Amino acid sequence: MFAEERQNQIVALVNKNGSVRVKELSEKYQVTEDSIRKDLTFLEKKGLLKKTYGGAMKKRVNVHDLNVSQRKDKNIEAKQKIAAKVMELIKDGDMVFLDISTANLELAKLITKSSLNITVVTNMVDIMLEFMVPTTARLIFIGGAFSIGKDGFVGSFTNKQISDFRFDIAFLGAVGVDVFENNVSTYMVEDGLTKSAVLEVSKNAYMMLETRKFNTDGTYKYARIDSFTGAVMESKPPAEIEEKLKEHNIEWL
Repeated sequence: MFAEERQNQIVALVNKNGSVRVKELSEKYQVTEDSIRKDLTFLEKKGLLKKTYGGAMKKRVNVHDLNVSQRKDKNIEAKQKIAAKVMELIKDGDMVFLDISTANLELAKLITKSSLNITVVTNMVDIMLEFMVPTTARLIFIGGAFSIGKDGFVGSFTNKQISDFRFDIAFLGAVGVDVFENNVSTYMVEDGLTKSAVLEVSKNAYMMLETRKFNTDGTYKYARIDSFTGAVMESKPPAEIEEKLKEHNIEWL
């Protein structure tokens, strides 16, 4: 097999599986690990993947879906799986925070249909609207400055209100998670600062995380990965990602 053909196949594997390992590629193509590393270096320079320790992963992208209206009808099945798993973490009596996140919107739908006796605090308008039905859960809505995406409230006044709470558990969205740089990002600075304010007053905090977001980036880093208790995902992440999550002491479901 020519090097070019092998490299094309490596790109296809990365795009299909999310990541590849040097050792496995070496065995698959019956070439040295050094040859595979040279392939990965060449492919990284062409912008086709991102080299990592021991392998490579899909190149990170920024999709620029700034508004909830652009996101809430995408990847619904994955968000519903995440929300169903989160329900296992919530106990009667909990004070729960749900931030501006389309996965949290799916979670709110499950909470309102459940018999949980909890208090939900949110700054997301669509979540507030979900609570306009008979439900055992109590809702507290946080106001402030209307976000640019017109989907919730953020800013200093919002953060001041949040600082007076002590949440048992919080669920926060993310635009991107980079396990190699130890950062969690969002799009809007104000949204990021509000998410950070929630982290500071939460006993436990979980990322609501579709696994595709390990390959995407926002424009503002609002937390380190190890600031969280864990991450809730719709499926198991690639082995390389899983290893890094363990290094950051992140529990994942």
